[in-house]
Amino acid sequence: MEINQLTTETRNPNSQHIDRLTTAEMVKIINNEDKKVAEAVEKALPEIAKAIDLIAERFKKGGRLIYCGAGTSGRLGTLDAIELTPTYSVSPKQAFGILAGGKEAMYEAVEGAEDSKELAVNDLKSHQLTDQDVVIAIAASGRTPYAISAVEYGNQLGALTVSVTCNKDGVMNQLAQIGIAAVVGPEIITGSTRMKAGTAQKMILNMLSTGVMIKAGKVYQNLMVNVQPTNLKLIQRSISIIREATGSDAETAEQYLRKAENHVAAAIVMIETGRSLSESEQSLKENNDRIAQAINELQKKS
Repeated sequence: MEINQLTTETRNPNSQHIDRLTTAEMVKIINNEDKKVAEAVEKALPEIAKAIDLIAERFKKGGRLIYCGAGTSGRLGTLDAIELTPTYSVSPKQAFGILAGGKEAMYEAVEGAEDSKELAVNDLKSHQLTDQDVVIAIAASGRTPYAISAVEYGNQLGALTVSVTCNKDGVMNQLAQIGIAAVVGPEIITGSTRMKAGTAQKMILNMLSTGVMIKAGKVYQNLMVNVQPTNLKLIQRSISIIREATGSDAETAEQYLRKAENHVAAAIVMIETGRSLSESEQSLKENNDRIAQAINELQKKS
């Protein structure tokens, strides 16, 4: 498919005279178009849910999440990976982004990098891609050579491949084991896919990574229970999380955090079940770190 035939590259009839409008009229048009993004993502929810389940299976066994892309798409993937460390204590070795053109491409354009299929293979080889890993390739058009090559090489090695695009008929969607396409329609500024397409990609990546973290037991209720209390601020946050999860007072929460050797999830299980640290940790291990299941299993044994 030629680039001018892609949905993301066609002209938007709603904004053809945007250069002649008042600022208030301009931002209203942009806002109205942005409202369409969530609806486009909604149509892709079945594929997103399937991807979460399959990614989580590999992640829980130690498989890595490797985001691949160029330009805005690649930067969004890298951002999603980076944020998993402070939010969920995921090692940067288990979730990371690979940008066409290298790390410097995060801050400035590296001309020609996105057109190299060989570069993507070399980048993945340098990270020793295996069949246990997940390759999440991101490209608004669905036809960026670098991202396509990442999917192809991932398939060759038996890795799980997921594509995130904004064109239903993009080549990547046909090649990836799971193709996710949020068709947001023409951009306000023709071809400026950092706008609606970028927003859709960010929403999808948020869903994928958050869903995987929930499946991996890093969330209890709606609390980030995998925080590492390494300084005073994080200790206070850990105490607050334990209080919210269990309804206990601050003194009790702090006491159990110490008993649990700063393991927030274990402290919650100990308070809710009255079991020892070793019993709580064992139950967490047997239940893939899912706190609710660990508590339920211990309570059954009472």
